[in-house]
Amino acid sequence: MIPCQRHLFDIPDDVAYLNCAYMSPLMHSVREAGRDGLDRKVRPWTLSSYEFFSESEQARSLFSGLIGAGADDIAIVPSASYGIAVAAQNLSAEAGRRLVILAEQFPSNVYAWRALAAERGAVLVTVARPDDGDWTRAVLAVIDERTCIAALPHSHWIDGALVDLAAVGERCREVGAALVVDATQSLGALPFDVSSVKPDFVVAATYKWLLGPYSLGFLYVAPAHHTGRPLENNWITREGAENFAGLIDYRDAFQPGARRYDMGERSNFALLPMATAALRQLHDWGVGEIASSLRALTRQIARRTAALGAQTLPEERRAGHYLGLRFAGGIPADLADALAREQVYVSVRGDSMRVTPHLYNSEADIDRLVSALERTA
Repeated sequence: MIPCQRHLFDIPDDVAYLNCAYMSPLMHSVREAGRDGLDRKVRPWTLSSYEFFSESEQARSLFSGLIGAGADDIAIVPSASYGIAVAAQNLSAEAGRRLVILAEQFPSNVYAWRALAAERGAVLVTVARPDDGDWTRAVLAVIDERTCIAALPHSHWIDGALVDLAAVGERCREVGAALVVDATQSLGALPFDVSSVKPDFVVAATYKWLLGPYSLGFLYVAPAHHTGRPLENNWITREGAENFAGLIDYRDAFQPGARRYDMGERSNFALLPMATAALRQLHDWGVGEIASSLRALTRQIARRTAALGAQTLPEERRAGHYLGLRFAGGIPADLADALAREQVYVSVRGDSMRVTPHLYNSEADIDRLVSALERTA
């Protein structure tokens, strides 16, 4: 168990922030890294051409280490939707074939597939929410030889319901389907290993469980797709880009591996150092240890809120860092606002009140949540 790490964050004692699934706060070290980066941009004569590449490679390497990949497998992207668009552009979806998604999936992992299906005459299959919360069984039941792509999360953004991606990945390989994962609501708080899942693409924005800045993300690209078509044609992804004086010697060849998919202006001198600082801290803690510590917190919250009539998914069916509370009469329309007035912060998505703690939360935060729910729910 990792002890409470609140001292690393700027969170007042009277604030119970239980809403990491919405947006994580930044650690002091991450904020300082951003400030240092901004200071370099204030004085651009202090920036060397080397820094356009060195910080990108540091971040790429740190992210790859979280998922058991190599640095060559990682692209730097601005958002989850950008990464999903890269996947959609580089996967086949013939007329009549099926693209599988989950009901109430986050829109960034829906709209691209709707567009692809409409463009190519494929069929979008939406798996209904199972009554027993077993998304894995429901997904496996619809993946067959007609399936070309399964585009899924690791944990559902509404309530943290788990999908066994290793089992889904195995089934996808059996039928020749691609697997695309939006791991924005799980990476950094839930262990993930590409060697067991064997996905084609995995994207994660950094501003939630990776504890990083907004407008930045990482995309894992399986080696089979390293020679695909990027969304952009920018200078920094081309072979020889390190030689600024020779940029007019235009190159068709790309930098190695997934770097061809990097976004333009990837060398953001504030955001990249922030992401790097956050990733280093995640490595120091260890994702497995984070997951165990957060599961202990959500287990306690589930037990205490059950006395108030809240219902949750069985522990084996949900991610340990995520708790979706449901009430027999539904979620009161003003519940999140009422809790916020008491400095208790959660979010409501669909029919679920999300309670998503992190290592900055304490026993006192749980007490504040339960007490506030007793008065408002």
